[in-house]
Amino acid sequence: MPVQFMGDIMIRKLILVLGILIWTTMCGTASAGELGIITGGAKGTYFQFGLNLKELGKKFGYNIQVYNSRGSVENVYAVYKRPKTEMGIVQSDVLAFVLKVQSNKVLKSIARKTKMVFPLYNEEVHLLGKTEVASFDDLENRRVAVDKEGSGTYLTAKLLFEISGIKPAQTLAVGTDDALSMLKAGTIDAMFYVAGFPVALFSEQVTVGDGLHIVPIGNKSITEFYPVAQIPAGTYPWQSQSVSTVAVKAVLVSFDFRGSNCDSVGEFANIVYDNLEWLKQNGHPKWKSVDLDYPLKGWDQYDCVKKHRRGGNPRETGQPMEENPLLDAIKEML
Repeated sequence: MPVQFMGDIMIRKLILVLGILIWTTMCGTASAGELGIITGGAKGTYFQFGLNLKELGKKFGYNIQVYNSRGSVENVYAVYKRPKTEMGIVQSDVLAFVLKVQSNKVLKSIARKTKMVFPLYNEEVHLLGKTEVASFDDLENRRVAVDKEGSGTYLTAKLLFEISGIKPAQTLAVGTDDALSMLKAGTIDAMFYVAGFPVALFSEQVTVGDGLHIVPIGNKSITEFYPVAQIPAGTYPWQSQSVSTVAVKAVLVSFDFRGSNCDSVGEFANIVYDNLEWLKQNGHPKWKSVDLDYPLKGWDQYDCVKKHRRGGNPRETGQPMEENPLLDAIKEML
C-alpha cells in the first residue's frame, strides 16, 4: 500500500478520534451544568427558593431545572429515586421521621442515602382559621385541612395532633388552594400550611373581609418538641398582631452520588455558599435568615459538598404520585 495512502488513513483516524474526544468533552461539560431540584407548590417558598437558585446558577453556566411537587415527603423519595432530580428541599421533621423509622428496609436505605447539602431557614407553621378557633387546642372536634398526602405540611399536621393529643373531627387531605376556598366557604374550620413567611397564597388571596386569622400554637407538648417561632405583625396585610407558632427547618438535600454527579452538586453548592449575599439581596425575603453553617442535629453535611468547600472552587407535576413507602409508613404510624 502506498505510503501516502497509509498516511491519509492515519490522519483520518486521528481526526475521527479527536472529534470523538471533543464531542465527549463537550457533552460531559453540558451534563455537568445540568441539575434538577424538586421544591413544592408554585405559590410556596420552596418553589421561590428553587427559582432563585436557578437564576444564580445561570450566572455560572448551570441550567437548573426547578420542579414543583406536593412537598417534602414526595421530595425525599424523588431525590432517592427519580432521574434528573439531584437535589430537593424538605422539612427537617420529615428527615427526622426517616431516620427514626428503622423497621422498613426501603426507609433505612433512604435514610442512608439522603445527604444534607445545606440547612436553609425556619418554616413557620401557619394555622389559618375562623375567628372562633382561638388556639391550636380549639381544633378538637373541628374540621381541618392538612394538605395533600405527600406534603411536609401533611406530616407535620399529623405529628402535631399525635404529640398534643388533640383530636379533630375530620382531617382532609386537600391542597392549599382548595383548602383556602373551603375555609372561606365555611365548610372547614382551619387549614395548615407549613412554609417560610411570607406565603404568597395568604398575601394575595386573603383579605380582612374574609374574617380569618393565624391561630396561635402554644400547646405545651408541641412547644417542647418543636422550636417556638413568631410571625410578626404586618407579615400579611390583614394581620395586625404578632402570632406565636412553631417552626421546622427547611433543608436542601441530595442523594449519595459518586463521580460526576458528586462533583456537580458539590461545585454548585460552593457557588451557593460563595454567593449567599447575592441571594439575600435578590431572592425571597427568607434568604436573609439563612445560615448555611447552622448545625442541624442528627445530620452531617454531604461529603461532596465538604470536598468542594475545602477546595474553595468558585414544573407543575400533574402526574399521579408514584408508590412511596415513606408516605405509607407515615400513614401507618400516624
